[in-house]
Amino acid sequence: MPVDLLSGVSVALAPLLPWPVLGALFGFALLMVLIAAARRARGTWLRLLAVAVLALALINPSLVQEKRDPIKDVAIVVIDDSPSQAIGYRRARTERAAEQLTERLKRFNDLEVRVVRSAEGGETGGTINETHLFDALNRAMADVPRRRMAGAVFITDGQVHDVPQVPGKLADIGPIHTLLTGDRDEGDRRIAIVQAPNYGLVGKPVELTIRVDDMPGRQSADAAVTLRQDGGAPSTIRVPVGRDVRVDLPITHGGQNVLELEVEPAKQELTLANNRAAVVVNGVRDRLRVLLVSGEPHAGERTWRNLLKADPAVDLVHFTILRPPEKQDGTPIRELSLIAFPIRELFEVKLDEFDLIIFDRYRRRGVLPQMYLENIADYVRKGGALLETSGQGYAGPLSLYRTPLGSILPAAPSGQTVDSPFLPTVTDVGRRHPVTAGLPGDRLDAAPSWGRWFHQVDVTPNSGTVVMQGAGNRPLLVLDRVGKGRVAQLASDQIWLWSRGFEGGGPQAELLRRLAHWLMKEPELEENDLRAHVDGNRITVERRSLTPDPRSVTITDPSDQTSTLQLTDDRTGRAIATVTAAAPGIYRISDGERTTLAVVGAVNTPELADVRSTGDRMQPVAEATGGGIHWVTDTDSGPNPGIDVRRTQPDRSQTGSGWIGLRANGDYTVTGVTDVPLLPVGAVLALVLGGLLMAWRREGR
Repeated sequence: MPVDLLSGVSVALAPLLPWPVLGALFGFALLMVLIAAARRARGTWLRLLAVAVLALALINPSLVQEKRDPIKDVAIVVIDDSPSQAIGYRRARTERAAEQLTERLKRFNDLEVRVVRSAEGGETGGTINETHLFDALNRAMADVPRRRMAGAVFITDGQVHDVPQVPGKLADIGPIHTLLTGDRDEGDRRIAIVQAPNYGLVGKPVELTIRVDDMPGRQSADAAVTLRQDGGAPSTIRVPVGRDVRVDLPITHGGQNVLELEVEPAKQELTLANNRAAVVVNGVRDRLRVLLVSGEPHAGERTWRNLLKADPAVDLVHFTILRPPEKQDGTPIRELSLIAFPIRELFEVKLDEFDLIIFDRYRRRGVLPQMYLENIADYVRKGGALLETSGQGYAGPLSLYRTPLGSILPAAPSGQTVDSPFLPTVTDVGRRHPVTAGLPGDRLDAAPSWGRWFHQVDVTPNSGTVVMQGAGNRPLLVLDRVGKGRVAQLASDQIWLWSRGFEGGGPQAELLRRLAHWLMKEPELEENDLRAHVDGNRITVERRSLTPDPRSVTITDPSDQTSTLQLTDDRTGRAIATVTAAAPGIYRISDGERTTLAVVGAVNTPELADVRSTGDRMQPVAEATGGGIHWVTDTDSGPNPGIDVRRTQPDRSQTGSGWIGLRANGDYTVTGVTDVPLLPVGAVLALVLGGLLMAWRREGR
């Protein structure tokens, strides 16, 4: 056993004269002795003795004794806290092995033991997608000189993802041993996303490549994979095991399209977490096709055109009826327009190709036959979008409401109009609707900061939601869902005043942008919806509703454990809460009516790619540092590493059957020095004079 106080003894030389002078004197004296010896003079050896004693005295040797305090070596125990350690009995074995190992290391008084976990100080704000044990090791020994390192012990399942590419660089920190917490000959099945695009065009499918693997070897010919898109009805396909398979994902809407995949369990399974995968593809519209029909020229017509043409992603088809058919002035028909109005092509043949149809101050004038207006109503019911901005004509007998479109328009005209200044305001429900919530200039405790309008059609809502009101609190903007489509009705044609900056203008661009995107079913503008946003390992759950909803949501994690989360309403139509995900995977969130998914971590996270316990990854490190790889065994009393720990010399073997070694460096600090001269002055003089006298006497005989 090491002692508390070590003594170091050495001989130090402190010459009384410079070495060149001593060399010359010693050479001269030796020459005289050699001459005397050649002449066979008596007393030569006595003179040689005197010269030697004198030379030794001039060299001034002393005995130096150091008082040394030993410095403790440092041994680091790195504990794997990654999600794969939760499989089976690995966590229990890990904790028990760490406890017993640290107890055994305490018996070494010259050893400082540091225990660090992989989850401490690791990825902040991110989930555990990989196991980084060497990062934890570097943090633990950041303040320790390499000469003090006794070695390290990793307690892990062996799935370590930050193993250095050149393990030999770790040799100077001592042996790195690995204690494996899993079982030998484990098997598992997984499903992996081999290839998946990030974006896809709405209305067109994208191609994915998936793969099902049985590890360590192929155990079955094929497997059943269940597919579910956006939480909808499941469908099942059979895929061959061990081969890439292509799957088509239809992009049905803008925003996130989530496809869940789940493969049936195999005969051997460690976890079902990697039997599931998810693909998130953002749906984008290639070109938004908008049909704008203006019933007559007016000051606000250019506002619509400028807004839509300013967006390079919009293909605009715009027709303005300049001359109504009832006007007869003898103008030849070929001179009435630059091109013929392609009524049949637009409203029958290619109607379904448009994403949005806008009627701006349109009234019945016989230009569009009733059958084509009926086609538009059917187009909306099947999923189309219609925006109607009402002019003076909507209140009269030629109103669009008195056509087949009246069956889908949410507000009926009373026959009256208001021609006086008024300030458009957002209703209480409108402040919760994503189209009008938080509009720039809107204020809860005061009138809005935008400008006034001067004309409004008096309408009575039959359906839908009134999100803005105008003169005398009359409905101004009404939103409605009809069948699979959507309709918006603006009971005024003077939004162009905001674009001209009248009385400070207003948020016309933002309002119309939100309105168009809501009509085209952009998920971010759904007024009654449940969604989840993922940032690292944080899941933010958001529920939008037009009325306060106190219900909590249920979160099902990748291991099918459920928890409850209470949302906090912010009075703008949103109820929000944030939760931290403990592991990567697919989280299902439901409020009993709607369900959404949150995909935490990478699509093919390395942490779940292979969860079998193995020493293959750590083998190069063990060979480079002299460490060993051992399995944690189970005993009657519980998990036990079954490994003895020894202190070993740096040049000896560091591991063996049933034991691991931590090198003893023997480093120390010097606390004191004692310097004792070997030749006292008196003794030196006596020896020199005695030798010379004896030599003189010898010669005198």
